[in-house]
Amino acid sequence: MTDEGTFCLVLHSHLPWLPHHGTWPVGEEWLYQAWAHSYLPVLDLVHRLGEEGRRDVLTLGVTPVLAAQLDDPYALRAAHDWLGTWQLRARHAADRWRAADPLLRDLASAEHRAAGWAIEEFETRWRHGFSPVLRPLVDAGVVEPLGGPATHPFQPLLREPVRRFALETGLADSARRIGRAPHGIWAPECGYAPGMEHDYARAGVRRFLVDGPALRGDTHAARPVGGSDVVCFGRDLEVTYRVWSPKAGYPGDPAYRDFHTFDHPTGLKPARVTGRHVPPERKRPYDPEQAAAAVTRHAEDFVATVVDRLRELRARHGRPALVVAAYDTELFGHWWHEGPRWLEAVLRTLPAAGVRVTTLRGAVEAGHVGAPVELPASSWGSGKDWRVWDGEQVSDLVAAGAAVQDELLALPPGTPGHRDPARDQLVREALLALSSDWAFMVTKDSAADYARRRAKIHGDRFGELAGMVRGGNHERAARRAAELRAADGPFGHLDARGLACGS
Repeated sequence: MTDEGTFCLVLHSHLPWLPHHGTWPVGEEWLYQAWAHSYLPVLDLVHRLGEEGRRDVLTLGVTPVLAAQLDDPYALRAAHDWLGTWQLRARHAADRWRAADPLLRDLASAEHRAAGWAIEEFETRWRHGFSPVLRPLVDAGVVEPLGGPATHPFQPLLREPVRRFALETGLADSARRIGRAPHGIWAPECGYAPGMEHDYARAGVRRFLVDGPALRGDTHAARPVGGSDVVCFGRDLEVTYRVWSPKAGYPGDPAYRDFHTFDHPTGLKPARVTGRHVPPERKRPYDPEQAAAAVTRHAEDFVATVVDRLRELRARHGRPALVVAAYDTELFGHWWHEGPRWLEAVLRTLPAAGVRVTTLRGAVEAGHVGAPVELPASSWGSGKDWRVWDGEQVSDLVAAGAAVQDELLALPPGTPGHRDPARDQLVREALLALSSDWAFMVTKDSAADYARRRAKIHGDRFGELAGMVRGGNHERAARRAAELRAADGPFGHLDARGLACGS
């Protein structure tokens, strides 16, 4: 086998905190779809590769918010119910399409089988949640875990004490779930401000991701940031965008299953993309044979693209190079039905093409580290700056978030050594109000009203509890905190004593 270079696949799993907050497009239905169609098949693929003896298969980021949901007893029960409903919907589709196109009849059968497999997988491997599935893969070195700050805030907009507390809380949450704190993170939105590498170093983080333009496209190696020993990896957009870009990518192929076209009586998606400008009523029935051929074609194209890119980088830099491709996990199976099959084809084909497949940790150990770099303020969003999370459209959210942080830090200190559940809850509400998801939804006009409402709900809850704490109404604050904690919420172990207030 020739040594063409090294490839790192990084998957980032994140959804906002959703249970008890409504239905599609931004509620529990979203979580259970991603669970069934992405997390189950992707982790099954990784598990099978691990059983074959593969190690350092990929780097997997799971945000603390999502990890909490996938371990939550309420969510586990509801997800199991959802899987059963999926199978019932497939049975209904079989009756509904009995006299229809044979492709639709086959689709109903395939959906029933897929639902049955998911139920069995859920009832055996996933019955106690996500952490017992992930931890053995981490312990065996099959995957490298990435962590992140609690509640997915855009870190550059956080006051330094809040930023440090959110990061430490998120890493501690990961340690509780998988037995160790990750040494790498995919920062929310790849948000970076100069100097944040020192926050990372204090928290034990040794590597993080940025978008390629932050390195002016020079992504052939990891780079130490500033004067620290923390390294950054840049997403290679030339390769990453082959799969999914702001304008194109494999999932838009006419043969693939169309995500947006529903058969509303069954809730299933019976059509293929057919064409970019074809209306839903004119889309053709999904043909799995055509889709399988497209998967093969696109896997081969991606492998060829990686090899060509590695050769180009090696010629330019005079040494074996690195390519990092990074995606949301939900792309594979949820948004792109055929994504898990494509992923398996790529991970099996790249080694045969002479490419070493490893993790970010493995890339550092293999020596793919270049010269130090000074990073600019950046993110992965539009313009690769902060405009999505700090632009004019969300100026009200930014101002409200700043006010929450200032009020939080101005609270009188608690009793030394005493853990106060009311303070724990108000800090939790503050962090949820600061989630970057709300600004993203508003800027991109994706359920903007919902996002503003969620930010306000958590901000108001924080303000209510903060007022009680300032006024010395400790019993009332404790009762209200218990009500909110019982209603919904991650991080029951969040300890506000780690945040210095009143200083």
